[in-house]
This record gives sequence, C-alpha cells and structure tokens, in this order.
Amino acid sequence: MPPTIPIIDIASLTTNPNPHAQLSTAKSLVTACQQLGFAYITNHNLSPTLLEHAFRTSKALFALPLSAKMQAPHPAGPTVHRGYSHPGLEKVSQYAGESKDVGEQLREVEDCKESYEIGSEDNAEQPNVWLPEEMLPGFREGMLEFYWACDEVAQVVLRTLALGVGLEDVALLTKHHSGLNNQLRLLHYPAIAAAELESGRAARMPAHSDWSSITLLFQDECGGLEVEDPNQPGEFVAVAPIEGACVVNVGDLLMRWSNGTCRDSTGGLEVSILTQL
Repeated sequence: MPPTIPIIDIASLTTNPNPHAQLSTAKSLVTACQQLGFAYITNHNLSPTLLEHAFRTSKALFALPLSAKMQAPHPAGPTVHRGYSHPGLEKVSQYAGESKDVGEQLREVEDCKESYEIGSEDNAEQPNVWLPEEMLPGFREGMLEFYWACDEVAQVVLRTLALGVGLEDVALLTKHHSGLNNQLRLLHYPAIAAAELESGRAARMPAHSDWSSITLLFQDECGGLEVEDPNQPGEFVAVAPIEGACVVNVGDLLMRWSNGTCRDSTGGLEVSILTQL
C-alpha cells in the first residue's frame, strides 16, 4: 500500500507545558522525517488571516500583466534568487553533473510555472527586488510580515526536530537559522494543455529534493503536490491539501546534518499555487 502522510498536531509544543506530551509530538515528527521526509503539521500558530492574505496577494500578483511583473525581474545569473521569474526561466532537475550539454538538453523542456522570491531585508548578499508600490499596494509590507511569521513556525519545527532526535541542546538547529537566509517563494502554475505535459514538451516542476534544511509549504485547494513512495521508486503519492495545515519536508542539508536520520524526500508538482520557505 502507498504510504500515508502523517498529520501531526504541534499545539503541545507551544501551549502545553507537559514535557511528556512535547516529547511524544517531537518523536512523531522525527519518525515522519525518517520514513517519508514529509508530514502535515496543524495548530502551527500561523494566523489564518495572515495566510489568507498571503494567498490573496499572491493571486493578485500573478494576475498582473507580464509587463508589470517584469518590473521586478529576477536578477541574471545563479547568485541572487529574488524577484519575479517568468515561465520557462527556471529549470528544476535533480541533475548534479557539470556537462553544459546535458544542462542545455534539460532546458529544452520548459517548466511551466512562474514565481516570485523574497528574503530578509537585512540580507545584503541577496537584496530583494520589489514591484513599484503603486502597482500592488501593500505587497512589500504584507509579504515581509508573512516571511517572518513563517520563520516563527520554522523555529518551532527545528526545535521539535532537535528534541525528537535527542539533542541535549534543543536550540542547536535554531542557532543556525536566524531567518537571514530564508526564502519565501510564491509559485503559480498557469493553465497549459494536457497534451503539452503528456508529450513531454513541457513540465510543471519535475521530481526533485529541496536543497535546504526544511521547507514549509502551503497549498491552495487546487493541490498537485506529490511525494515519491520510498518503497516504490517512481511511484508518487498525492499530498492532498488540508485546510490550515502546513506541509513540512526534509531538505538535503538537514539530511546531511542528521547523518541520514532524517531523509530528504523527492517531490514533484503538477499544478498549484504555493507559498514556500
């Protein structure tokens, strides 16, 4: 049978002083990270109003004409990941080789998605690229508020993982996560003919693992996210949207830090509007 993605209520971590309940929750999250690398978390204390505003603003952003969105273009080159990326600009793959020819071949199949990436205003190495304020009033202020609210959730998740794996210092992971290098990623998947995907002439976001420590991901009602069954390579399981829940998945960095205790997970995307950290 395909794996079931666990739903973990983390309310005990912020509202329950009972250390036994907190440890039980932490171990449940670690078990999910060991077995699948994916879990839903609920009662994460992120304001529903703030989340709804983030989705509404994201949809308003992507509804703008291309010419308007291109007033905040993603900088050229691989160094800075900020601003707007038009469909076809980014190519996601699991390829890690150095052959330019292979890279160019992969790029022949475009990823049909667009994104907007935001970081800390204090990160001088990756400065944010903003639309003119009058084009989408409140966008900058609202997204920065959402960015730091997501960071608070990430801090809870990281402390929970540290507790669950038995680290004496449960702040060990959060010490390396100031929020400075987080990335808030708004993603939109425009409509595309099914024949384009079925023929291999285009893709949404091919199967890949994330490079970071963890990803926090919010889906709208469209869904589309899938995770590879670790027991059946090549078989994918739908990560159906659950209202108010946040999907947590393990990235390559956390897998290395945990010496493989937490496994990075291979996910793929069909169609969705997501907010990713």
